[in-house]
Amino acid sequence: MQNLLPEPPATRLPADEAADGALVEAAKTGTDEAYKEVAARFPAFSGGWAALAENALAEKQPVTAYAYARTGYHRGLDALRRNGWKGHGPVPWSHVPNQGFLRALHALSQAAAQIGESDEAARCAQFLRDSDPAAADALS
Repeated sequence: MQNLLPEPPATRLPADEAADGALVEAAKTGTDEAYKEVAARFPAFSGGWAALAENALAEKQPVTAYAYARTGYHRGLDALRRNGWKGHGPVPWSHVPNQGFLRALHALSQAAAQIGESDEAARCAQFLRDSDPAAADALS
């Protein structure tokens, strides 16, 4: 069956040059302390939370990763909604300002799986794929 309804337009978050610059600087060391500074200075910026979650996953700290990823995910949802997203539709990976949210969503799926939240892990993985299959492919 073919869907006759048009797909909603892609949501593209606005760039935050200050937050992006801080994240680039933090990535030079890759330490939690550097990423915590980004998250504290730019709490609405999903990229900082995603970086913290990814570090926690690499350190085999899934509960900590889950907390960071969930924060980044929710801050990203807030930003998406402020920018016209209605709860569904494309969130392109190719648009760099979207990547923090998509990375947080991916980290949330991974952390949820590691702590036994299989339903949430599957839901987040599907949400990532629905947002942009290229994001799921790039992050897997």
